[in-house]
Amino acid sequence: VTLEQFFGQLATFGGIAGVYIFTAVLTAFITSHYVFRWRTAMNDYYVEHWHRLRHIEGASQRIQEDTQKFAQTVEGLGANLVEALMTLIAFLPILWGLSAYVKELPLVGEVPQALVFVAVIWAVLGTAGLAVAGIRLPGLEFRNQRVEAAYRKELVLGEDDARRAEAPTLGSLFLDVRANYFRLYWNYLYFNIVRYGYLQASVLVPYVALAPSIVAGGLTLGVMQQVIRAFGRVEQSFQYLVRSWTTIVSLISVYKRLRAFEATLSDQPLDVIEAEARPLQP
Repeated sequence: VTLEQFFGQLATFGGIAGVYIFTAVLTAFITSHYVFRWRTAMNDYYVEHWHRLRHIEGASQRIQEDTQKFAQTVEGLGANLVEALMTLIAFLPILWGLSAYVKELPLVGEVPQALVFVAVIWAVLGTAGLAVAGIRLPGLEFRNQRVEAAYRKELVLGEDDARRAEAPTLGSLFLDVRANYFRLYWNYLYFNIVRYGYLQASVLVPYVALAPSIVAGGLTLGVMQQVIRAFGRVEQSFQYLVRSWTTIVSLISVYKRLRAFEATLSDQPLDVIEAEARPLQP
């Protein structure tokens, strides 16, 4: 290979990178407009019915902030889902072919297409484990928005009325904020133990799956590295829900807040969580 050919290949890469930069910038620009137009549609709809919605606790915040959060979060999750699917389409056939080098699994024995089998089962176990560990988080996030809204509302009223936002009232409202945050932190503690423990264990999964083949000398170092890389990409795609779980929790809490608008406009009863009293102070 001559020096001219070497730099010619780098120029080829530069051309491909230029197309990627143009596409990425254009996509981000179009997506930003799409998300804001989605927020605009929700905003206009709820503002049109403001006279029926204004009595819902924190209605102003739900229209001003939650519509934007909902649109942005759904767009982000959707983009990540498409990326996961494209990665799966690209790497699943590779892992499928490399599975021919793996004749058996520890404790299980011979399994057709063993690596794909392991990736799917491990992702399902992680998703189920995080769903159980984080089952309370959406409700706590919802309550967190309620207490924050109550505290913010009192401060805003105090800007125009000297009789509002007095120290005892603000102190009581902030204790509600504090109590809910501490409860949220405690629940995230064991959720993160499960989450980070699972993700770290995922590093060892391909090595465990390859153990019989490695010990038997059935793999070269090069093949082993190819298997591990392909397995990692496929496993990561299957773990879309695992890696997006905190974002999904936030989305569910926002959905619960906007769901109150939809229920009111449809003359349906509000969710039970809307009727809960203010959280008890510790």
